[in-house]
Amino acid sequence: MIEFIDIFIDPMQRHGLRYLVTGSIGAMAYGEPRLTNDIDLILEIESDDVDSLVMAFPDSAYYLPPPEVIQSERIRMLRGHFNIIHLETMLKADVYLAGADPLHRWAFQHEVWMDIDGRQVAFAPPEYIVLRKLEFFREGGSEKHLRDIAAIVQESGPEIDMAFVAQEVLERGLSAAWQHANKR
Repeated sequence: MIEFIDIFIDPMQRHGLRYLVTGSIGAMAYGEPRLTNDIDLILEIESDDVDSLVMAFPDSAYYLPPPEVIQSERIRMLRGHFNIIHLETMLKADVYLAGADPLHRWAFQHEVWMDIDGRQVAFAPPEYIVLRKLEFFREGGSEKHLRDIAAIVQESGPEIDMAFVAQEVLERGLSAAWQHANKR
């Protein structure tokens, strides 16, 4: 996890970009360790922030899509996305843009700061990660998402707002996925 922070989080923080760690690394922070080869980030970015993003990830060390591609992804209402690749290590960040997604907005309002090796890192709350993992399970059927959910609920259960999760499960049509997750 430290290498991902060094390579992706530190540059974002130095350039004042607002992000949240989610996905596998977020699941590990609330649950249990497992292998992963990328970091998933939610990025809140305005038009003026694209220049800061380009400066944070110079093309001498990173692959970053051209600014016009980032701008076109930024203006999508939902599911704006791009990758950042560190050229030396080939580690990758999957960057999901906040856009108008109400769950992204909720996650930023409930961000969780954690101390990782003496550095403060912003994470999406566990409820967000559980809900997104349920969506990914519904879309692709991968059992790793169910394992992540089970570990999060087991390790962070008392801290999770289960009423919020239950409401979102119903609203997002995730009841079948939630039933699968609860069988673990």
